[in-house]
Amino acid sequence: MDMPLTPELKAELKATANAIVAPGKGILAADESTGTMGKRLANISVENTEENRRIYRQLLFTSGQTMSQYISGVILFHETLYQKADDGTPFVKILTDNNIIPGIKVDKGVVPLGGTREEGTTQGLDGLAERCAQYYKDGCRFAKWRCVLKISTAAGTPSSIAIVENANVLARYASICQMNGLVPIVEPEILPDGEHTLETSQMVTEKVLSATYKALMDHHIYLEGTLLKPNMCTPGQSCPTRYTAEQIAEATVTALSRTVPAAVPGIVFLSGGQSEEDASVNLNAINQFQGKKPWKLTFSYGRALQASALKAWAGKGDQIKAGQAAFLGRAKANGEASEAKYQAGTGGPVSSESLFVKDHSY
Repeated sequence: MDMPLTPELKAELKATANAIVAPGKGILAADESTGTMGKRLANISVENTEENRRIYRQLLFTSGQTMSQYISGVILFHETLYQKADDGTPFVKILTDNNIIPGIKVDKGVVPLGGTREEGTTQGLDGLAERCAQYYKDGCRFAKWRCVLKISTAAGTPSSIAIVENANVLARYASICQMNGLVPIVEPEILPDGEHTLETSQMVTEKVLSATYKALMDHHIYLEGTLLKPNMCTPGQSCPTRYTAEQIAEATVTALSRTVPAAVPGIVFLSGGQSEEDASVNLNAINQFQGKKPWKLTFSYGRALQASALKAWAGKGDQIKAGQAAFLGRAKANGEASEAKYQAGTGGPVSSESLFVKDHSY
């Protein structure tokens, strides 16, 4: 068994986790890999260079004081962590000066899991302790690790092998993070690909989260110093049945209330290819739902905070303010949704476009 965490370290982890899920705030996931960022930039005909990636992230991080009203933390990619603004100020300093907590993506991507039907696991545990220690020194206070599971009735997935393997990987990652002062965001994402119903999504989510928390307990993870980043329970992208936001909220809160211990301070949903508007409307419905909700329920969105901003900016120097305004509009919408105060349709003009990407990877 690992050495137990000191009382001081526990207190720090707990304080960080609670600060991230402060009322009305959530996380900007700006941790797209170089390849994924390239796809985003290609959509607006901008070349995927380090400088263009820096300019775009600078647009987000320098959008002013308003940002910190709705954004409590930003997940960074390794490259971005060490970049600076035009005036030489490190991005990490810009964020911390605005009371926004820097975080870091530490996994190294999904790889095939042998003996399964095209299922995967996530690599990156080798050398993770050293990397976490360095990231902490460089200003990060939380980390993210994404595991991916797929629903397919025909293939019988997710298989029990994939569920258990990914749960154990997440627990090992969480343990290493906590020993190095980083709050682990535990992300077992069930992809929205497929024809499955809302009921199937809920059932699989319960199964996956049960296994995940069993593994976290087995590894003696300090739950008060963690956050969960799950999918909402939604029907598969190709499901012919349409469900209301209220039905999605009920399925999601029910699944969470059956599986996530009350000791966990907060749940920060991924947007999972929902449109910007759906991601806000569904988060709002989840917070309006009358059920047992002992944790804060907020957001850790990438595409659902950035799609309109990218479009508005379009790589043009004179449209940075427009990009920032679009980003802040979505940040405000989701901050309001995390407190059940979002009025549908008030978050901006181009926000109902689907952001689904088949078999999405970062």
